Amino acid sequence: MRLPQSKFHSLPFRRVYYLISITVLLIGFLPASSEAATGPLYCSPRTVRFGTMSLHQTETIPVTLTNMGSTTITVSSLTSSVSSFGSADVNLPFTVAPGESVSVNLTFTPTVVGSTGGTITIGSNAANPSLNVYVGGAGVANESMTPSPSILGFGNVAVGSNATLPVSVTNSGSSFIRVTQVEMSGTGFTASGLNLPMILAPKQSLNFSITFAPQVSGAASGSVILPNGGVTIPLMGTGTSSSPGQLTIAPAPLNFGDVTVGQTGIQPITMSATGANVTVTSASSSSALFALEGASLPFTIPAGSSVAFNVAFSPQSGGSASGNLSFISNASNAQATEPLSGTGTMPTYTVNLSWNSTSGVVGYNVYRSLSATGAYAKINSSVDPNTAYMDGTVTAGQTYYYSATSVNSVGQESGKSTPVQAVVP
Repeated sequence: MRLPQSKFHSLPFRRVYYLISITVLLIGFLPASSEAATGPLYCSPRTVRFGTMSLHQTETIPVTLTNMGSTTITVSSLTSSVSSFGSADVNLPFTVAPGESVSVNLTFTPTVVGSTGGTITIGSNAANPSLNVYVGGAGVANESMTPSPSILGFGNVAVGSNATLPVSVTNSGSSFIRVTQVEMSGTGFTASGLNLPMILAPKQSLNFSITFAPQVSGAASGSVILPNGGVTIPLMGTGTSSSPGQLTIAPAPLNFGDVTVGQTGIQPITMSATGANVTVTSASSSSALFALEGASLPFTIPAGSSVAFNVAFSPQSGGSASGNLSFISNASNAQATEPLSGTGTMPTYTVNLSWNSTSGVVGYNVYRSLSATGAYAKINSSVDPNTAYMDGTVTAGQTYYYSATSVNSVGQESGKSTPVQAVVP
């Protein structure tokens, strides 16, 4: 009878023990696991300087967000303290996996002249729920950058090969420009020779190269964009699997000889295509003194044919001048160049004088002065029997005054005639 009583008292004790143990484990385990899952969100760089921008132009600089925790972080907001700063191409919310990084584009669009600073706050469920990125930039009203050439055409380039052309961008404004990036678009186009960021002083140029390396046949297009200064250079090229044509220009070089300043000399050139049709897409002159006339771009020259155009030379001062005409086409020589030269000569002027004859006169003397009341000097070497005289020693832009005297047979000279005025243009 005692044995059953002993079993009856031990059972409740064991049940109470197990229940207490389980409760303790649950209470200690859950909070510890939740605390370990929280990790910080890091940003690199934490300070972003956009440099100098034209008003209402936009520059974009990327930053990298990194999840340093062990669980996924959700970024829910990007808030700027100043309206000039913001973000681009960001779809909120987005997630960052543990140990992973995400690139976010920050933007600056100045609306006022002068320096601007602020913060962009990144809101998330990370251990640091409000992450501040410090931003700054400056807006200017007269910033200007001028590209040369304004359009870059590579013509035909065989698939698997490449062609490289130079580009120059000049600060044509009056303020310093901080160039931080060059953006490229289009398949097969790459930029080289850049060492950014850099400060571009007024009249200083940034020189670099663009390479077109087509991987497939067909036309390709793109652009080079410098957000600082608002420069966009269109790019064009065609990938080919067959041999392109050849463009030739004659005569080469082209010499205009002497052309009077203020006038225009005209010389013809002939452009020919061999091997295949050649399409010329653009033409430019390195000097404003030389210009291509009569060409409507683009134009195509059939294989084995030629077209003729005129080139004009308009010197503005005396002395030799030179330049180049550059033609962009789909020929194998994608950028054909025609050297040009000529000499500007100063114009010559003459003043023609005439008067009425009187009896008993054997000749005349001609006198000249630079003012109506000034001293007059005789300009003919001997008594001239003619009633007309041509003065070829005058200078452009000068005003002269002339008077004549008559001489009789015994060498007596009359008084000077009433002066006449001559203005040389």
